[in-house]
Amino acid sequence: MTPSHRSNCPVARTLDLVGDRWTLLVMRDALMFKAKSFAEFEQNPEKIPTSVLADRLKRLVETGFLTKVPYQKKPTRHHYVATEKAKALRPVIQAMKKFGEAELKG
Repeated sequence: MTPSHRSNCPVARTLDLVGDRWTLLVMRDALMFKAKSFAEFEQNPEKIPTSVLADRLKRLVETGFLTKVPYQKKPTRHHYVATEKAKALRPVIQAMKKFGEAELKG
């Protein structure tokens, strides 16, 4: 899936993919907390609504940040695994964490 971008600016293009309220938190959980199953993502402290979580996981698979790997046949269940593209976001998430710890106390 190739998303449409509002401009040629690399910051704007990145925000088009991960700039909503939930996507980076889903990626945080995949990269930092090793969440894989839907249930594990559901347990994040921010309480993402299940419909939003399902949408974000689907979008992250479509855009190549996560792969969907079956681990059970009946009923079919999947794990979500971070791709190399997703792993490139780790320094961004770590920088946001560092900034939040230093500048957004409380």
